[in-house]
Amino acid sequence: MSLPLPSNFVSCPGLFYPTSARDGILSRIRIPGGIITSQQLRAIANLADKFGNGSINITNRANIQLREITRDIPADVLALLQEIGLAARLPELDHLRNIMGSPTAGIDHSELIDTRPLMRELEYQMMAHADLVELSPKFSVCFDGGGSVSVATQANDIALIAVFIAGEVYFRLKLRVNADMDASYPFLDTGVILKPEESVSVVVGLAKVYLQNLLKNKSQNQSSISLNLYRKSHQPRLRDILDELGVAQFIQEVEFYLNRRLRRISLENNQDFQNHQTHQNHYLHLDIHHQKQKGFAYIGIVTPLGKLETKQIYELANIAQTHGDGTLRLTPWQNLIISDIPIQYIQEVSSKIRHLKLDYSVNNIYSALVACTGNAGCASSATDTKSHAVLLAEYLNRRITLPTPVNIHFTGCPKSCAQAAKGDITLLGMIREQEGGYQVYLGKGDNRFGRMIYDFLPFVEIPALLEKILLVYMAKSTYLNESFADFVNRYSLKQLQSMFE
Repeated sequence: MSLPLPSNFVSCPGLFYPTSARDGILSRIRIPGGIITSQQLRAIANLADKFGNGSINITNRANIQLREITRDIPADVLALLQEIGLAARLPELDHLRNIMGSPTAGIDHSELIDTRPLMRELEYQMMAHADLVELSPKFSVCFDGGGSVSVATQANDIALIAVFIAGEVYFRLKLRVNADMDASYPFLDTGVILKPEESVSVVVGLAKVYLQNLLKNKSQNQSSISLNLYRKSHQPRLRDILDELGVAQFIQEVEFYLNRRLRRISLENNQDFQNHQTHQNHYLHLDIHHQKQKGFAYIGIVTPLGKLETKQIYELANIAQTHGDGTLRLTPWQNLIISDIPIQYIQEVSSKIRHLKLDYSVNNIYSALVACTGNAGCASSATDTKSHAVLLAEYLNRRITLPTPVNIHFTGCPKSCAQAAKGDITLLGMIREQEGGYQVYLGKGDNRFGRMIYDFLPFVEIPALLEKILLVYMAKSTYLNESFADFVNRYSLKQLQSMFE
Protein backbone atom coordinates (compact mmCIF):
# COMPACT_ATOMS: atom_id res chain seq x y z
CA MET A 1 0.00 0.00 0.00
CA SER A 2 1.52 3.31 -1.07
CA LEU A 3 1.52 6.49 0.98
CA PRO A 4 -1.62 8.58 0.32
CA LEU A 5 -1.26 12.14 -0.88
CA PRO A 6 -2.81 14.58 1.62
CA SER A 7 -5.09 17.26 0.22
CA ASN A 8 -3.16 20.03 2.00
CA PHE A 9 0.21 18.88 0.66
CA VAL A 10 2.52 21.79 -0.17
CA SER A 11 5.95 20.47 0.84
CA CYS A 12 8.89 19.87 -1.48
CA PRO A 13 8.42 16.60 -3.35
CA GLY A 14 10.21 13.35 -2.56
CA LEU A 15 9.69 9.71 -3.41
CA PHE A 16 7.39 9.25 -0.41
CA TYR A 17 5.81 12.68 -0.77
CA PRO A 18 4.99 13.45 -4.41
CA THR A 19 3.15 16.62 -5.30
CA SER A 20 0.70 17.69 -7.96
CA ALA A 21 1.75 19.61 -11.05
CA ARG A 22 -0.14 20.73 -14.12
CA ASP A 23 1.16 17.74 -16.11
CA GLY A 24 0.49 15.11 -13.42
CA ILE A 25 2.20 13.96 -10.22
CA LEU A 26 5.79 15.07 -9.64
CA SER A 27 8.36 13.14 -7.59
CA ARG A 28 12.00 13.93 -6.87
CA ILE A 29 14.82 11.51 -6.05
CA ARG A 30 17.70 12.78 -3.91
CA ILE A 31 21.16 11.97 -5.31
CA PRO A 32 23.65 13.22 -2.66
CA GLY A 33 26.67 14.72 -4.39
CA GLY A 34 25.04 13.81 -7.70
CA ILE A 35 26.84 10.44 -7.69
CA ILE A 36 24.69 7.52 -8.81
CA THR A 37 25.47 3.89 -9.66
CA SER A 38 24.49 2.14 -12.87
CA GLN A 39 22.17 -0.13 -10.86
CA GLN A 40 20.43 2.87 -9.31
CA LEU A 41 20.08 4.61 -12.66
CA ARG A 42 18.48 1.54 -14.21
CA ALA A 43 16.03 1.36 -11.32
CA ILE A 44 15.06 4.99 -11.91
CA ALA A 45 14.59 4.35 -15.63
CA ASN A 46 12.34 1.44 -14.75
CA LEU A 47 10.31 3.75 -12.47
CA ALA A 48 9.96 6.30 -15.28
CA ASP A 49 8.74 3.61 -17.68
CA LYS A 50 6.26 2.00 -15.29
CA PHE A 51 4.86 5.04 -13.50
CA GLY A 52 5.96 8.15 -15.39
CA ASN A 53 6.35 9.47 -18.93
CA GLY A 54 9.37 7.42 -20.00
CA SER A 55 11.91 10.14 -19.25
CA ILE A 56 13.75 11.77 -16.36
CA ASN A 57 14.91 15.31 -15.67
CA ILE A 58 18.19 16.25 -13.99
CA THR A 59 17.60 19.28 -11.75
CA ASN A 60 19.82 22.20 -10.77
CA ARG A 61 20.66 20.42 -7.52
CA ALA A 62 21.74 17.23 -9.34
CA ASN A 63 18.54 15.50 -8.26
CA ILE A 64 16.39 13.42 -10.56
CA GLN A 65 12.81 14.40 -11.20
CA LEU A 66 10.03 12.11 -12.43
CA ARG A 67 7.07 13.87 -14.03
CA GLU A 68 3.63 12.92 -15.30
CA ILE A 69 3.31 10.08 -12.78
CA THR A 70 -0.11 8.55 -13.38
CA ARG A 71 -0.46 6.11 -10.45
CA ASP A 72 0.84 5.48 -6.94
CA ILE A 73 4.24 3.84 -6.56
CA PRO A 74 3.58 0.67 -4.46
CA ALA A 75 5.15 0.20 -1.04
CA ASP A 76 7.25 -2.79 -2.16
CA VAL A 77 8.82 -0.68 -4.92
CA LEU A 78 9.59 2.10 -2.44
CA ALA A 79 11.14 -0.49 -0.10
CA LEU A 80 13.37 -1.71 -2.93
CA LEU A 81 14.48 1.85 -3.61
CA GLN A 82 15.41 2.16 0.06
CA GLU A 83 17.45 -1.04 -0.17
CA ILE A 84 19.53 0.24 -3.09
CA GLY A 85 20.07 3.67 -1.51
CA LEU A 86 17.69 5.75 -3.59
CA ALA A 87 15.26 6.59 -0.79
CA ALA A 88 15.79 7.56 2.83
CA ARG A 89 15.33 4.92 5.53
CA LEU A 90 13.19 7.46 7.34
CA PRO A 91 10.52 8.53 4.83
CA GLU A 92 10.09 11.83 6.70
CA LEU A 93 13.66 12.79 5.70
CA ASP A 94 13.29 11.81 2.06
CA HIS A 95 12.27 15.24 0.83
CA LEU A 96 15.28 17.11 2.25
CA ARG A 97 17.42 18.76 -0.36
CA ASN A 98 20.36 16.65 -1.39
CA ILE A 99 23.92 17.49 -0.40
CA MET A 100 25.71 19.27 -3.22
CA GLY A 101 29.32 18.81 -4.25
CA SER A 102 31.51 19.35 -7.27
CA PRO A 103 30.69 16.76 -9.96
CA THR A 104 34.43 16.25 -10.51
CA ALA A 105 35.25 15.51 -6.87
CA GLY A 106 38.06 12.99 -6.61
CA ILE A 107 39.11 13.25 -10.26
CA ASP A 108 40.00 16.96 -10.53
CA HIS A 109 43.71 17.76 -10.90
CA SER A 110 43.44 21.06 -9.04
CA GLU A 111 41.17 20.17 -6.12
CA LEU A 112 42.49 20.58 -2.60
CA ILE A 113 40.44 17.73 -1.15
CA ASP A 114 38.16 14.94 -2.38
CA THR A 115 34.84 15.80 -0.74
CA ARG A 116 33.02 12.55 -1.58
CA PRO A 117 33.76 10.82 1.77
CA LEU A 118 32.50 13.90 3.63
CA MET A 119 29.30 14.03 1.59
CA ARG A 120 28.67 10.35 2.28
CA GLU A 121 29.32 10.84 6.01
CA LEU A 122 27.01 13.86 6.21
CA GLU A 123 24.28 11.97 4.36
CA TYR A 124 24.63 9.09 6.84
CA GLN A 125 24.54 11.45 9.83
CA MET A 126 21.54 13.39 8.51
CA MET A 127 19.59 10.21 7.88
CA ALA A 128 20.54 8.82 11.31
CA HIS A 129 19.07 11.72 13.30
CA ALA A 130 15.31 11.21 13.52
CA ASP A 131 14.88 14.63 15.14
CA LEU A 132 16.02 16.27 11.90
CA VAL A 133 12.68 15.43 10.31
CA GLU A 134 11.56 18.91 11.34
CA LEU A 135 14.18 20.59 9.13
CA SER A 136 12.90 22.77 6.35
CA PRO A 137 12.93 20.68 3.15
CA LYS A 138 14.92 23.55 1.65
CA PHE A 139 17.75 23.14 4.18
CA SER A 140 20.79 22.74 1.93
CA VAL A 141 24.53 22.14 2.22
CA CYS A 142 27.41 22.04 -0.25
CA PHE A 143 31.03 20.93 -0.07
CA ASP A 144 33.44 22.57 -2.51
CA GLY A 145 36.83 20.92 -2.74
CA GLY A 146 38.61 23.90 -4.27
CA GLY A 147 38.88 22.39 -7.74
CA SER A 148 38.36 23.88 -11.18
CA VAL A 149 34.67 22.90 -11.33
CA SER A 150 33.25 24.87 -8.43
CA VAL A 151 29.86 24.78 -6.70
CA ALA A 152 30.84 27.50 -4.24
CA THR A 153 28.35 30.02 -5.62
CA GLN A 154 25.42 27.61 -5.94
CA ALA A 155 22.35 28.37 -3.84
CA ASN A 156 22.78 26.62 -0.47
CA ASP A 157 22.14 27.53 3.15
CA ILE A 158 25.59 26.31 4.20
CA ALA A 159 28.70 26.33 2.03
CA LEU A 160 31.99 24.71 3.04
CA ILE A 161 34.75 25.96 0.73
CA ALA A 162 38.16 24.27 0.76
CA VAL A 163 41.16 26.57 1.24
CA PHE A 164 44.86 26.35 2.15
CA ILE A 165 45.91 28.01 5.38
CA ALA A 166 49.54 27.75 6.44
CA GLY A 167 50.00 24.63 4.32
CA GLU A 168 46.91 22.80 5.57
CA VAL A 169 43.48 22.24 4.04
CA TYR A 170 40.52 23.76 5.86
CA PHE A 171 36.93 24.50 4.99
CA ARG A 172 35.80 28.09 5.14
CA LEU A 173 32.26 28.27 6.55
CA LYS A 174 29.85 30.51 4.68
CA LEU A 175 26.16 30.94 5.44
CA ARG A 176 23.42 32.23 3.20
CA VAL A 177 21.57 35.27 4.50
CA ASN A 178 18.54 37.08 3.13
CA ALA A 179 19.16 39.28 0.12
CA ASP A 180 19.24 43.05 0.20
CA MET A 181 17.39 44.57 -2.75
CA ASP A 182 17.66 42.18 -5.71
CA ALA A 183 20.99 40.50 -5.00
CA SER A 184 20.52 36.78 -5.34
CA TYR A 185 21.90 34.13 -2.97
CA PRO A 186 24.41 36.23 -0.99
CA PHE A 187 26.81 34.39 1.30
CA LEU A 188 28.24 35.73 4.52
CA ASP A 189 31.73 34.56 5.42
CA THR A 190 31.57 33.69 9.11
CA GLY A 191 35.35 33.72 9.54
CA VAL A 192 35.08 30.17 10.90
CA ILE A 193 37.48 27.60 9.42
CA LEU A 194 37.06 23.87 9.93
CA LYS A 195 39.35 20.90 9.61
CA PRO A 196 37.86 18.35 7.22
CA GLU A 197 37.40 15.78 10.00
CA GLU A 198 35.26 18.17 12.08
CA SER A 199 33.17 19.61 9.25
CA VAL A 200 30.35 17.05 9.36
CA SER A 201 29.77 17.39 13.11
CA VAL A 202 29.64 21.19 12.75
CA VAL A 203 27.05 20.98 9.95
CA VAL A 204 24.93 18.72 12.17
CA GLY A 205 25.39 21.27 14.97
CA LEU A 206 24.21 24.07 12.66
CA ALA A 207 21.12 22.01 11.80
CA LYS A 208 20.36 21.28 15.47
CA VAL A 209 20.68 24.92 16.56
CA TYR A 210 18.50 26.00 13.64
CA LEU A 211 15.83 23.56 14.86
CA GLN A 212 16.16 24.74 18.46
CA ASN A 213 15.45 28.30 17.37
CA LEU A 214 12.65 27.18 15.08
CA LEU A 215 10.90 25.40 17.95
CA LYS A 216 11.58 28.33 20.30
CA ASN A 217 9.94 30.73 17.85
CA LYS A 218 6.98 28.40 17.48
CA SER A 219 6.44 28.15 21.25
CA GLN A 220 6.64 31.94 21.57
CA ASN A 221 4.12 32.50 18.80
CA GLN A 222 1.50 29.79 18.53
CA SER A 223 0.00 31.53 15.49
CA SER A 224 3.19 31.00 13.49
CA ILE A 225 3.47 28.53 10.65
CA SER A 226 2.82 24.97 11.78
CA LEU A 227 5.60 22.40 11.68
CA ASN A 228 3.16 19.86 10.25
CA LEU A 229 5.07 17.50 7.95
CA TYR A 230 3.10 18.60 4.91
CA ARG A 231 3.59 22.32 5.50
CA LYS A 232 7.30 22.44 6.32
CA SER A 233 8.17 24.28 3.11
CA HIS A 234 6.41 27.33 4.61
CA GLN A 235 8.39 27.39 7.84
CA PRO A 236 11.24 29.89 8.42
CA ARG A 237 14.44 29.08 6.55
CA LEU A 238 17.89 29.05 8.15
CA ARG A 239 18.55 32.49 6.65
CA ASP A 240 15.43 33.82 8.42
CA ILE A 241 16.75 32.58 11.77
CA LEU A 242 20.16 34.12 11.02
CA ASP A 243 18.58 37.47 10.21
CA GLU A 244 16.52 37.42 13.40
CA LEU A 245 19.21 36.16 15.75
CA GLY A 246 22.35 37.50 14.09
CA VAL A 247 25.11 35.31 12.68
CA ALA A 248 27.51 35.94 15.59
CA GLN A 249 24.90 34.87 18.17
CA PHE A 250 23.94 31.85 16.07
CA ILE A 251 27.57 30.68 15.87
CA GLN A 252 27.90 31.12 19.65
CA GLU A 253 24.88 28.85 20.14
CA VAL A 254 26.46 26.27 17.83
CA GLU A 255 29.64 26.40 19.92
CA PHE A 256 27.56 25.92 23.08
CA TYR A 257 25.86 22.91 21.48
CA LEU A 258 29.22 21.42 20.40
CA ASN A 259 30.79 22.32 23.76
CA ARG A 260 33.85 23.85 22.10
CA ARG A 261 34.97 27.05 20.43
CA LEU A 262 35.28 27.05 16.66
CA ARG A 263 38.51 28.11 14.98
CA ARG A 264 38.45 31.52 13.27
CA ILE A 265 40.57 33.51 10.87
CA SER A 266 40.63 37.28 10.51
CA LEU A 267 38.83 38.38 7.36
CA GLU A 268 40.78 41.65 7.31
CA ASN A 269 44.25 40.15 7.59
CA ASN A 270 44.37 36.74 5.98
CA GLN A 271 47.76 36.62 4.28
CA ASP A 272 48.08 32.93 5.15
CA PHE A 273 44.76 32.23 3.44
CA GLN A 274 45.00 30.82 -0.08
CA ASN A 275 41.96 30.03 -2.18
CA HIS A 276 43.05 27.89 -5.11
CA GLN A 277 39.84 28.47 -7.04
CA THR A 278 41.45 31.02 -9.32
CA HIS A 279 40.66 29.13 -12.53
CA GLN A 280 37.10 28.06 -11.91
CA ASN A 281 35.17 27.08 -14.99
CA HIS A 282 32.18 24.86 -14.34
CA TYR A 283 31.95 24.10 -18.08
CA LEU A 284 35.01 21.91 -17.55
CA HIS A 285 32.47 19.29 -16.52
CA LEU A 286 31.67 18.95 -20.25
CA ASP A 287 33.78 17.39 -23.02
CA ILE A 288 36.72 14.97 -22.53
CA HIS A 289 39.29 15.64 -19.80
CA HIS A 290 42.18 13.73 -18.27
CA GLN A 291 41.69 12.83 -14.62
CA LYS A 292 44.26 13.16 -11.88
CA GLN A 293 44.41 9.36 -11.97
CA LYS A 294 47.00 8.56 -14.65
CA GLY A 295 45.62 6.76 -17.69
CA PHE A 296 41.98 7.69 -17.05
CA ALA A 297 39.63 10.36 -18.36
CA TYR A 298 36.08 11.55 -17.85
CA ILE A 299 33.56 12.64 -20.43
CA GLY A 300 30.93 15.28 -19.64
CA ILE A 301 27.72 14.80 -21.61
CA VAL A 302 25.28 17.53 -22.62
CA THR A 303 21.75 16.49 -21.70
CA PRO A 304 19.41 18.88 -23.53
CA LEU A 305 17.52 20.89 -20.89
CA GLY A 306 18.37 18.14 -18.40
CA LYS A 307 16.05 15.60 -20.03
CA LEU A 308 16.90 11.98 -20.89
CA GLU A 309 14.70 9.29 -22.39
CA THR A 310 14.81 5.90 -20.70
CA LYS A 311 16.40 4.26 -23.77
CA GLN A 312 19.30 6.69 -23.40
CA ILE A 313 19.44 6.10 -19.64
CA TYR A 314 19.83 2.32 -19.95
CA GLU A 315 22.62 2.73 -22.51
CA LEU A 316 24.44 5.33 -20.42
CA ALA A 317 24.28 2.98 -17.42
CA ASN A 318 25.75 0.20 -19.59
CA ILE A 319 28.55 2.47 -20.81
CA ALA A 320 29.44 3.46 -17.23
CA GLN A 321 29.47 -0.16 -16.12
CA THR A 322 31.39 -1.49 -19.12
CA HIS A 323 33.96 1.26 -19.63
CA GLY A 324 33.96 3.24 -16.37
CA ASP A 325 33.75 2.45 -12.67
CA GLY A 326 30.00 1.82 -12.73
CA THR A 327 28.99 5.27 -11.50
CA LEU A 328 27.70 8.41 -13.16
CA ARG A 329 27.83 11.97 -11.86
CA LEU A 330 24.91 14.37 -12.22
CA THR A 331 25.73 18.08 -12.24
CA PRO A 332 23.98 21.24 -10.97
CA TRP A 333 24.07 22.40 -14.59
CA GLN A 334 21.71 19.57 -15.54
CA ASN A 335 24.29 17.51 -17.41
CA LEU A 336 26.14 14.32 -16.48
CA ILE A 337 29.61 12.81 -16.36
CA ILE A 338 30.94 9.29 -16.91
CA SER A 339 34.30 9.03 -15.16
CA ASP A 340 37.22 6.63 -14.75
CA ILE A 341 37.33 5.61 -18.40
CA PRO A 342 40.67 4.13 -19.50
CA ILE A 343 42.15 6.42 -22.14
CA GLN A 344 42.14 3.67 -24.77
CA TYR A 345 38.32 3.45 -24.60
CA ILE A 346 37.54 7.16 -24.87
CA GLN A 347 36.94 7.15 -28.62
CA GLU A 348 34.66 4.13 -28.34
CA VAL A 349 32.69 5.77 -25.53
CA SER A 350 32.37 9.09 -27.37
CA SER A 351 31.09 7.24 -30.45
CA LYS A 352 28.45 5.46 -28.34
CA ILE A 353 27.34 8.78 -26.86
CA ARG A 354 26.89 10.32 -30.30
CA HIS A 355 24.94 7.21 -31.35
CA LEU A 356 22.50 8.04 -28.52
CA LYS A 357 21.97 11.44 -30.20
CA LEU A 358 23.77 13.13 -27.34
CA ASP A 359 26.70 15.53 -27.49
CA TYR A 360 29.60 16.37 -25.22
CA SER A 361 30.86 19.58 -26.81
CA VAL A 362 30.76 22.88 -24.92
CA ASN A 363 30.04 24.60 -28.24
CA ASN A 364 26.58 23.07 -28.39
CA ILE A 365 23.94 25.68 -27.52
CA TYR A 366 22.38 23.15 -25.14
CA SER A 367 25.56 23.08 -23.03
CA ALA A 368 24.50 26.28 -21.24
CA LEU A 369 20.80 26.50 -22.06
CA VAL A 370 18.45 26.25 -19.07
CA ALA A 371 14.66 26.31 -18.91
CA CYS A 372 12.09 25.76 -16.19
CA THR A 373 9.16 23.39 -16.71
CA GLY A 374 7.02 26.09 -18.30
CA ASN A 375 3.26 26.40 -18.43
CA ALA A 376 2.86 22.86 -19.76
CA GLY A 377 3.69 21.56 -16.27
CA CYS A 378 3.56 24.54 -13.91
CA ALA A 379 0.63 26.85 -13.20
CA SER A 380 2.99 29.68 -12.16
CA SER A 381 4.65 29.91 -15.57
CA ALA A 382 3.45 32.51 -18.06
CA THR A 383 5.06 30.87 -21.10
CA ASP A 384 5.95 27.48 -22.57
CA THR A 385 9.61 27.84 -21.69
CA LYS A 386 10.71 24.25 -22.46
CA SER A 387 9.26 24.23 -25.97
CA HIS A 388 10.60 27.70 -26.66
CA ALA A 389 14.08 26.69 -25.46
CA VAL A 390 14.07 23.68 -27.80
CA LEU A 391 13.02 25.84 -30.76
CA LEU A 392 15.72 28.40 -29.91
CA ALA A 393 18.43 25.71 -29.65
CA GLU A 394 17.45 24.19 -32.99
CA TYR A 395 17.52 27.64 -34.60
CA LEU A 396 20.89 28.71 -33.15
CA ASN A 397 22.68 25.38 -33.58
CA ARG A 398 21.99 25.58 -37.34
CA ARG A 399 23.41 29.09 -37.62
CA ILE A 400 26.26 29.77 -35.20
CA THR A 401 29.05 28.06 -33.29
CA LEU A 402 29.99 29.83 -30.08
CA PRO A 403 33.67 30.03 -29.07
CA THR A 404 32.68 29.66 -25.41
CA PRO A 405 29.38 28.73 -23.70
CA VAL A 406 26.80 31.48 -23.20
CA ASN A 407 24.26 30.78 -20.48
CA ILE A 408 20.73 31.40 -21.79
CA HIS A 409 18.06 31.06 -19.11
CA PHE A 410 14.33 30.75 -19.79
CA THR A 411 12.17 31.26 -16.71
CA GLY A 412 8.40 31.37 -16.82
CA CYS A 413 8.04 33.48 -13.68
CA PRO A 414 10.21 35.55 -11.30
CA LYS A 415 10.78 32.58 -8.95
CA SER A 416 13.56 31.36 -11.26
CA CYS A 417 13.27 27.72 -10.20
CA ALA A 418 15.56 26.28 -12.87
CA GLN A 419 18.56 28.51 -12.17
CA ALA A 420 19.34 30.52 -9.07
CA ALA A 421 22.31 32.50 -10.38
CA LYS A 422 22.19 35.26 -12.96
CA GLY A 423 22.47 34.09 -16.54
CA ASP A 424 24.34 35.71 -19.40
CA ILE A 425 20.98 36.13 -21.12
CA THR A 426 17.74 35.74 -19.15
CA LEU A 427 14.32 35.52 -20.77
CA LEU A 428 11.60 36.17 -18.19
CA GLY A 429 8.16 34.99 -19.28
CA MET A 430 5.14 37.23 -18.78
CA ILE A 431 1.68 37.93 -20.13
CA ARG A 432 0.64 41.32 -21.43
CA GLU A 433 -2.78 41.99 -22.89
CA GLN A 434 -3.40 38.23 -22.89
CA GLU A 435 -0.28 37.61 -24.98
CA GLY A 436 2.73 35.67 -23.76
CA GLY A 437 6.21 37.04 -24.25
CA TYR A 438 9.57 37.72 -22.60
CA GLN A 439 11.53 40.45 -20.94
CA VAL A 440 15.17 40.19 -22.04
CA TYR A 441 18.01 40.71 -19.53
CA LEU A 442 21.76 40.75 -20.18
CA GLY A 443 24.81 40.35 -17.95
CA LYS A 444 25.08 41.86 -14.52
CA GLY A 445 22.97 44.51 -12.87
CA ASP A 446 21.05 45.44 -9.75
CA ASN A 447 18.09 43.36 -10.86
CA ARG A 448 18.41 39.67 -9.96
CA PHE A 449 18.26 38.84 -13.70
CA GLY A 450 20.76 41.49 -14.87
CA ARG A 451 20.05 44.58 -16.97
CA MET A 452 16.75 44.62 -18.85
CA ILE A 453 17.37 45.53 -22.47
CA TYR A 454 13.92 44.76 -23.91
CA ASP A 455 10.74 45.10 -21.88
CA PHE A 456 8.50 42.72 -23.81
CA LEU A 457 8.96 40.65 -26.95
CA PRO A 458 6.84 37.79 -28.28
CA PHE A 459 8.80 34.56 -28.63
CA VAL A 460 8.63 34.69 -32.43
CA GLU A 461 11.11 37.60 -32.29
CA ILE A 462 13.49 35.96 -29.79
CA PRO A 463 15.51 33.53 -31.99
CA ALA A 464 16.57 36.13 -34.57
CA LEU A 465 17.33 38.65 -31.82
CA LEU A 466 19.54 36.24 -29.88
CA GLU A 467 21.32 35.22 -33.07
CA LYS A 468 22.14 38.89 -33.69
CA ILE A 469 23.24 39.42 -30.08
CA LEU A 470 25.56 36.42 -30.18
CA LEU A 471 27.00 37.36 -33.58
CA VAL A 472 27.76 40.88 -32.31
CA TYR A 473 29.41 39.37 -29.25
CA MET A 474 31.63 37.13 -31.36
CA ALA A 475 32.55 39.97 -33.73
CA LYS A 476 33.28 42.64 -31.13
CA SER A 477 34.95 40.72 -28.29
CA THR A 478 38.20 42.55 -27.81
CA TYR A 479 40.35 39.68 -26.62
CA LEU A 480 40.35 35.92 -26.78
CA ASN A 481 38.04 34.13 -24.35
CA GLU A 482 36.25 37.29 -23.21
CA SER A 483 33.07 36.13 -21.53
CA PHE A 484 29.68 37.27 -22.75
CA ALA A 485 29.00 38.96 -19.40
CA ASP A 486 32.28 40.90 -19.58
CA PHE A 487 31.47 41.93 -23.13
CA VAL A 488 27.96 43.28 -22.49
CA ASN A 489 28.98 44.95 -19.25
CA ARG A 490 31.45 47.15 -21.16
CA TYR A 491 28.56 48.95 -22.85
CA SER A 492 25.53 50.95 -21.83
CA LEU A 493 22.07 49.62 -22.70
CA LYS A 494 21.69 52.27 -25.41
CA GLN A 495 25.00 51.24 -26.97
CA LEU A 496 23.99 47.59 -26.91
CA GLN A 497 20.59 48.31 -28.44
CA SER A 498 22.25 50.30 -31.18
CA MET A 499 24.62 47.44 -31.99
CA PHE A 500 21.86 44.84 -31.98
CA GLU A 501 19.54 46.90 -34.14
